[in-house]
Amino acid sequence: MASRRRIDIAEGRAALDAWARGDTARSVTAMAVRYSLEELSARAPGNSVEVRVPPFGVTQCIAGPRHTRGTPPNVVECDAGTWLALVTGQTGWGDAVDRGLVAASGLRADLSGELPLG
Repeated sequence: MASRRRIDIAEGRAALDAWARGDTARSVTAMAVRYSLEELSARAPGNSVEVRVPPFGVTQCIAGPRHTRGTPPNVVECDAGTWLALVTGQTGWGDAVDRGLVAASGLRADLSGELPLG
């Protein structure tokens, strides 16, 4: 089942590009995060990993066992700046995890094969 888009792709891409150029206004950051989370779930559909970027959004992605109750077994969480740096390729997955910028728990919580979105 394809993920349902709430954000217009052109608007989301424009926000992501604006953020990459240095526009860190809250509205731009929020749009870029939400768009990139939708894009991740569209490219890697599934429900085995929950990606959290508070306070802007959350999504489930990656094929595998579906989570139904309680704390998900596979969780990725980081702040918006780190997330967008990962999405745009400004920061590598391994480096962000090693530096403690990303909390990744669970066997499937490695997004290195999905990021950057490019």
